[in-house]
Amino acid sequence: MSRIRSRDTKPELLLRRSLHALGLRYRLGGAGLPGKPDLVFPRYRTVIFVHGCFWHRHSGCRVATTPKSNTAFWTHKFERNVARDAEAARRLAALGWQVLVAWECEIVTKSRLGATAQRLAHKIWHGTRSS
Repeated sequence: MSRIRSRDTKPELLLRRSLHALGLRYRLGGAGLPGKPDLVFPRYRTVIFVHGCFWHRHSGCRVATTPKSNTAFWTHKFERNVARDAEAARRLAALGWQVLVAWECEIVTKSRLGATAQRLAHKIWHGTRSS
């Protein structure tokens, strides 16, 4: 698990390029913010987390499977990840930030990437407070 990247992942890089092409400028890393968001849009007080479907348990996604061996360990680990995500989102919202989530499965193909980038850009520009 130590080889799993936490930043500059392929889905994150693809989304960053698409949002930049739409004219959105952002900061990386979110240091100092709860949960360390992947993309921070200070001008719009919006953050985006780019979540992997497997690790963050995207409901209804076929990638979010549970390994057959050591199931109790994995279930506990996934529950902690989801709880940590929810707590970070709650804390950011309490600080006045709009929290958006982009799922890995929404970014993997060009057509889905374009649609996801457009959807996120619309929410950023229009200040919709839901993910």
